[in-house]
Amino acid sequence: MAGGFPAVTTKKLAWKVMSSELLWFISGSTNIRDLKKIYADNKIWDANYQDYLKRLGLDTNDGDMGRVYGSQWRAWQSGDGRQIDQLQDTIELIRHNPESRRIIVNAWNPGEASPDQVALPPCHSFFQFYVADSRLSLHMYQRSADMFLGVPFNIASYSLLLHMIARITGLIAHEFVHTIGDAHIYLN
Repeated sequence: MAGGFPAVTTKKLAWKVMSSELLWFISGSTNIRDLKKIYADNKIWDANYQDYLKRLGLDTNDGDMGRVYGSQWRAWQSGDGRQIDQLQDTIELIRHNPESRRIIVNAWNPGEASPDQVALPPCHSFFQFYVADSRLSLHMYQRSADMFLGVPFNIASYSLLLHMIARITGLIAHEFVHTIGDAHIYLN
């Protein structure tokens, strides 16, 4: 990050769309209407939402997308019924136990990832922070990655998240590491 923000320059990056989606995730919301309140022109989830309604056979338009990223980050359902704010927990760990190897946010909840439960199962499913020498790094694992459309967006989004968490915790944003499980390029 010392050399600059890692935005792909070979195509336009929809900065407002990317940053509004990240703010939506951080808010903990799972409602597409809340995303539109942050940035009305954000249409990134529209098709997934419509597909979700069709899969469920619903004609409602209440905006609920199931337990997508925001709820997993901010209100993870534990086995004993508690809700865990993983994002807040990571901030506390960075501040008070920066050597921890458990500074993790997991969006992949197998009990809430089926097509009848969520508009889109998490693609960028897991991220971990590392602290060394007053510098903060973030490593994100992405189970499924559209190399042309999604990955440039994901790089920018998680780099922005790294900068935000570094700022909150008084650290310097250092490295964003991106691991992809299944990378795909579409012909259309």
